[in-house]
Amino acid sequence: MESLGWVALTLGIIAVLVALMALGWRNRLRRQSDVPAPPEVPGDLGPVLYEAEGQYVATTTAGDWLDRIAVHGLGLRGNAVASVHADGVLVTRTGARTVFVPRADLVSVQLAGGMAGKFVEKEGLVVVTWRLGEGRVDTGFRTRHAAHKAQLVAAIAALVPSDPPQNRTPPTPEGREQL
Repeated sequence: MESLGWVALTLGIIAVLVALMALGWRNRLRRQSDVPAPPEVPGDLGPVLYEAEGQYVATTTAGDWLDRIAVHGLGLRGNAVASVHADGVLVTRTGARTVFVPRADLVSVQLAGGMAGKFVEKEGLVVVTWRLGEGRVDTGFRTRHAAHKAQLVAAIAALVPSDPPQNRTPPTPEGREQL
């Protein structure tokens, strides 16, 4: 009989933890309700310049890789294919909405060791920084094969506009640009 009490207590604690996590996720969705949805995929993207299979990690606030964007399904991790086209980068996710990053919104691409609960070896993730509405976000992608990381980064880097966007203000004294 005593073991039944311990089982009930354990199940009660688990239920409370799950409820608190659901409440936290709901509050995050409410806080981020002003974040716009990613752009729709254009009808004709043209030929694929490069493609890599892997895992979509998450989209976070630029520079804050622990602040996962929950709205529009951008915080959901899953298998995906990243393809680079002349018009932008397309991340086709299994079981979730496709993420399209228009070429004009690309800011930079880099390799990183982790973001939003996914930490891997040094330079194991491809991180694309881009403009979403008025702000900037980072989207992480882990290629299935390590050899494809450098090729994916090079293909995306070739798309990043070299001229500065017109809506930027000069850097702040801290050295960060503002939109």
